Amino acid sequence: MSRSNLSNLHIAASSDQGKSQLEFPLQFVQVTLQDIPEVPQAQQAAYRRSGNKGTPIVLLHGFLGDSANWQGVMTEISQMVALDHALDQGSAIDLIALDLLGFGASSKPSVAYTVAQEVAFLRAVLQQLGLESCVLVGHSFGGWVSAAYAIAYPDQVSALCLVAPAGIRDDSFCGRYNWMRPVLWQTPVVDALLWLIKPIAILFRQIKTLELVCWARRELNRQPAARSFLVDRLRPEDAIDTVEKYISAITSPTLILAAEEDDTIPLWHCETYGQQISGAELRVIPKAGHGLPQNNPTAIAHSLIEFMHRLRSGLPSGSSSNAYL
Repeated sequence: MSRSNLSNLHIAASSDQGKSQLEFPLQFVQVTLQDIPEVPQAQQAAYRRSGNKGTPIVLLHGFLGDSANWQGVMTEISQMVALDHALDQGSAIDLIALDLLGFGASSKPSVAYTVAQEVAFLRAVLQQLGLESCVLVGHSFGGWVSAAYAIAYPDQVSALCLVAPAGIRDDSFCGRYNWMRPVLWQTPVVDALLWLIKPIAILFRQIKTLELVCWARRELNRQPAARSFLVDRLRPEDAIDTVEKYISAITSPTLILAAEEDDTIPLWHCETYGQQISGAELRVIPKAGHGLPQNNPTAIAHSLIEFMHRLRSGLPSGSSSNAYL
């Protein structure tokens, strides 16, 4: 991960451009994980919900993110439904944005995190909420988890929307992480050194870079799942649970949204999903970076609602060709 990529993640973890948003407060539910022996069974799940009636849409955040990243999209969709701009009269949507295991306000067990654990956590949450199936929407890392879930539990995913999804093996990623190794060291010495070099950073006009590194260290310490994925996946051979070999098994109607100016997830990753998933539609959002839910909530909301409207109307979901919005 380059400093540019880290800057994108910083932007992606922030709220979207100061727009007025509805508030969706955190709620909590206790869940029991099955068949994951390295993780204690009892865990807490934190989520935000717009209501409890209508078609359930479950939103999964990206790396270094949490459920708050979806509040702009939730606001846009809620207002669209209320004004009946895109849905049939009387239609309703139940939006659920989840903090994945090890992120946000959900439990943070001390384990080496895997995608399989996140899939088990998601399944436990959906079962506890009484959702037999849902529309699953995932951004970046959340897209990876969503794809893995659709592969494991095809009958529980009525439709799938992957937003700049991770999960495709790309060995070029590995070298990007090397400069971050000292930031990941769990010792107060690192914090002291960062504080001591602040005058030097000011002198050489690198204070923004230093602030970005300090932010990354705080977030990685606050979100152990993100830290675990960086620490444990620095080599090509560590990519043991990417999904490119299995996504052709996905049977859910699928929409893939890519960002034209994304230098975190290359376009060819999104194209791989589009080519391998039968009937998938790939759309490219112009002049957009990686933080699509936070910075382009209107485009995400409109694309998702239009996709669902076509599915309800029995119209074709689209094709895998690159369509620009």
